Amino acid sequence: MTQKTIGVAIVSFASSDVIEDCLNSLLTSDYTDLKIVVCDNASPDNSRALIRTWAANAGVSFQEVGQDTKISKIDAHVTMINADVNLGYAGGVNQCLAYLQQDPDVGLFWVLNPDCEVESTTASDFAAHAARAGDFSLMGSRVLYNRADRAIQSDGGGVNRWTGVCSNLNQGASADTAIRPHIDSLDFISGANLVASRKFIETVGLMREDYFLYYEEVDWAMRRGDLPLTWCDGALVHHHGGTAIGSGGHDTAASGFSNYFNFRNRMWFMARFNKPALPIAYIYTLLKVVKIRLKDGRENAQGAWFGLNNMSPPQHIHDRIAPEARDRAFNQQL
Repeated sequence: MTQKTIGVAIVSFASSDVIEDCLNSLLTSDYTDLKIVVCDNASPDNSRALIRTWAANAGVSFQEVGQDTKISKIDAHVTMINADVNLGYAGGVNQCLAYLQQDPDVGLFWVLNPDCEVESTTASDFAAHAARAGDFSLMGSRVLYNRADRAIQSDGGGVNRWTGVCSNLNQGASADTAIRPHIDSLDFISGANLVASRKFIETVGLMREDYFLYYEEVDWAMRRGDLPLTWCDGALVHHHGGTAIGSGGHDTAASGFSNYFNFRNRMWFMARFNKPALPIAYIYTLLKVVKIRLKDGRENAQGAWFGLNNMSPPQHIHDRIAPEARDRAFNQQL
């Protein structure tokens, strides 16, 4: 299986503090056939101006396009899609993927968070593994926290079929000693760093956009059918994690904003993929809300409670989304 271009899909929202480091790391890649597409989700900061300046200083070919631009070939090394509104994570990813899909030379679609940094061999490792893997849906690799202790953030993910709770395997373990889980134990690949095959996208379609934040990559992986997941040893990515939305981490609490979308979308996910277990998932998550209230305070618990019950968000969460994007973010499915 011969791979040509790797298309890199990056969604940026208020990422001015991290996006340059991400792009600079991609420029160090020894695999040079990369086409980088950044969808800026109507950032309220200076992200777009910063990316323009970065491209000029880096000396890379650069172009800007609007949403849903039609092409036949990607000529620029870096393309920035200027979204009209905040499309959410999946909406931004889908803009990048749809743009890249139009170029027949793109064989792999690498979804990468803007607060990630890659190593010089990461892209070439992905390309080499894909060339010998045969047909697959999504490819993952080890994601490390971007800090000196080489702690793992994710060696792939698992989903509890009864509660809908997602977990990153080997999270917090040392990369020097942890044993990578067998591929059959994985349910999904972290959306911070995943590679989709063209066959998978053409068979399954793009990500569902109604989640807005969280569970998009889990849902995507669950729709893979007979196309297996695959794992690329050695392709390391370093991730800050949750820089824009307060996702929390191995030793930090998630924000109320993060809890709202995470808990709401957990119920949606269960309704779609294991509806008989939805009452169990609800009770489990309700107990989690109580724990958050006792441990992390009222505001964090309030976000979790409103999300769990598929309610319109409290004001402090509502106001964090731009008015023109609120219908997209706060749609109610159940």
